[in-house]
Amino acid sequence: MITVANERIPSKADVRRWRRYLADEQAEAAVYRDLAGRRDGEEREILLALAEAEGRHEAHWRVLLGDQVGTRQRGAVRTRLLGFLARRFGSVFVLALAQRAESRSPYDADDDATDAMAADERIHEEVVRGLAARGRRRLSGTFRAAVFGINDGLVSNLALVLGIGATGVPSVTILFTGIAGLLAGALSMGAGEYVSVRSQRELLEASTPSQETAEALPHLDLEANELTLVYRARGMSPDAAASHARDVLRTASLVTGPVNAGAVAAGTAGAVVDIDENETIGTGLSAAVSSFFFFASGALLPVLPYLFGGQGALAIIIAAVLVGLALLATGAIVGLLSGAPPFKRALRQLFIGFGAAAVTYLLGLAFGTTLG
Repeated sequence: MITVANERIPSKADVRRWRRYLADEQAEAAVYRDLAGRRDGEEREILLALAEAEGRHEAHWRVLLGDQVGTRQRGAVRTRLLGFLARRFGSVFVLALAQRAESRSPYDADDDATDAMAADERIHEEVVRGLAARGRRRLSGTFRAAVFGINDGLVSNLALVLGIGATGVPSVTILFTGIAGLLAGALSMGAGEYVSVRSQRELLEASTPSQETAEALPHLDLEANELTLVYRARGMSPDAAASHARDVLRTASLVTGPVNAGAVAAGTAGAVVDIDENETIGTGLSAAVSSFFFFASGALLPVLPYLFGGQGALAIIIAAVLVGLALLATGAIVGLLSGAPPFKRALRQLFIGFGAAAVTYLLGLAFGTTLG
């Protein structure tokens, strides 16, 4: 940037950078509008507000560029990819990617961006994180079972196939061992997920206050204030519990008449319920079915080479490559959903899976040598 008579004249590098920022802001605003088009209610309003904020940033770069705006450019590759996914899917994966994109804003280190713009981008990351968290909660039950199922199927059956294969037994023995491992593991995972999710639901139901408790609020003794004990039992300190109970009872005491009292009871029921009743844990049946089929699909990959007549070291290598690719994919997906770097999560998944398989393979070699 050159300064002439107190007037800043942008260099060619400045213009190129500002145009890139302008294109990115336009692309990000389009992503949020596309996502908003697939949602309604509060989420739609939040996404449109984010698009509006990106529009303000776009206006800033337009002012700096003046008559050097030029033709409209395309945004960064990752932003265009987000737009493509948002238009076709609009899923939590897009929000997770958008969260990471917002965290990489260059405005903190650029003097031509205002402090407000840099602050906006930081807040946008938290807003998108909150929206993505809603989607993660909706996916938490069935998706958790699916991810655990496919990962367990990949690792356990690869370890089984490699361990048995290393002993030197015929390929047909390895094939039937792998199929037996697939069926046994899938049935075990399905049954385990069903029991786990059902138990979790039953525990939550047992911890949820009854409606009769809420209906009793307007009739409590204001002096004794038994409601304090409820909040203390739920983990509040004595002072905080007493203050919260007084607020609830004060609201109830302002309304008179049996009909209004009932309305107050209904309105203050949420004060009694400290458990998030909207937590999505999935149903026992959906988790069981999801876990069964995903475990089976993962456990099938190590068996595929033997199904098509593979033998010896070649079959083992093909099985390891197939499982390795699948482990990388599941690790990357989990990384995207958690807002973590997908590449690191993919490698972690790969190393853990191959580590377990390597142990059983070495044990198989040892047993094979001993038996031989």
